[in-house]
Amino acid sequence: MKKRIGIVEDDRDLREALGLMIQFTDQFELAGSFENAEMALKELPDLDVDAILMDINLPGESGISCVNKLKNSCPSVLFLMCTSYEDDDKIFQSLEAGASGYILKTEGPAKIIGALDELFEGGSPMSSSIARKVVASFSKMESQNKLTESLTGREREILELLAKGQMNKEVAAVLEISVGTVRKHIQNIYEKLHVNTRVEAVNVYLKR
Repeated sequence: MKKRIGIVEDDRDLREALGLMIQFTDQFELAGSFENAEMALKELPDLDVDAILMDINLPGESGISCVNKLKNSCPSVLFLMCTSYEDDDKIFQSLEAGASGYILKTEGPAKIIGALDELFEGGSPMSSSIARKVVASFSKMESQNKLTESLTGREREILELLAKGQMNKEVAAVLEISVGTVRKHIQNIYEKLHVNTRVEAVNVYLKR
C-alpha cells in the first residue's frame, strides 16, 4: 500500500512540483497540498496521511508551530521539514516540535524522495550541512556542560539569581554575603566559563 504524503508549502510552483514528484513515485501518493498552516491544520487531520513535507517560513502561522499542533492531533504522522533555511534555531525548534528530518529544498527531488524513504525506514534524514550543524551544536553543549560542572554550589546559586535579572547588591542580600564577595564569585565564574559578561555567563549556564 502506498504511503500517503501531505505537503505544506506557500510557493505555488514548488508546491505543485513537489506534488508531481510524489505522484510519479511507486511508493507514495499525494494526500493533499496546502499553501499555509491554517489550511493544513484544518484539513490534514482528516486525510489519513502518513508523512508531511513541511515548509518553515509560511505566511501567518509558521511551519514549526504547525508541526507542533499536528503532532498533538496526529501523533503517528511523520514530519520532514523541507526548507531553504539552515538557521540553527529553526533546526532545533523543528526537531523539538516533532519533526523527524530536515532537508534543504536545494537538494532536489531525488534527495527529497530518498529522505521520505529513510523516514519510513525509521531514520532521521538530514542534509549533510544540517547534520554537521547538529553535531557541532551537541559538541558545543558537551563542552559547556564540562565548564558548568566546574562551578561550586555557591557559584551556581549566584548564576541562578543573575538569570532572574538580580543585581550584585540584590544577590548579596539574598545570600547574606557582601557585595565584594559576590563580585569575587562572579569573576571566578567568568574565568571558569571562559566569558566576559554576566549575559554570556548566564547563557552558558542555561545552555542557550
